[in-house]
Amino acid sequence: MRLALYQPDIPQNTAAILRLAACMAVGVDIIEPCGFVLDDRRMRRVGMDYLDRVAFSRHPSWDKFRAAGQARLVLLSTAAPARYTDFRFGAGDTLVLGRESAGVPDEVRIACGASVTVPMAPGLRSLNVAMAAAIVLGEALRQTELLPGETE
Repeated sequence: MRLALYQPDIPQNTAAILRLAACMAVGVDIIEPCGFVLDDRRMRRVGMDYLDRVAFSRHPSWDKFRAAGQARLVLLSTAAPARYTDFRFGAGDTLVLGRESAGVPDEVRIACGASVTVPMAPGLRSLNVAMAAAIVLGEALRQTELLPGETE
């Protein structure tokens, strides 16, 4: 299982997601361009010493990311028809997170084999991308029995 960040805008969110990935033992794909310099000091502050413990790959574009080959892409979206709790995740899934400012373009949405949403209270727009990643990744790892420390 992996997380993919599509053109992230906010270094603190990216660092929080990298820290999450390190703690949950999943890889991360960062699809550029980013809205900040990837080695920004603000990332270090949030990610602390965890950033050195996460396996992540940088891709200069969406096309290069796609060319690297992934299993099923599952988009996290406020507009998705399926709740993440009703979805069957697979061990090889890559959870795709959009830009904080704009989500993902149609090209990315179409390329994803599935999309899920985190239900929220009426009248609220969206969760922080790092929080949404943590919620959905936790459920995906639970379903696939890939939570760190679990035995077969």
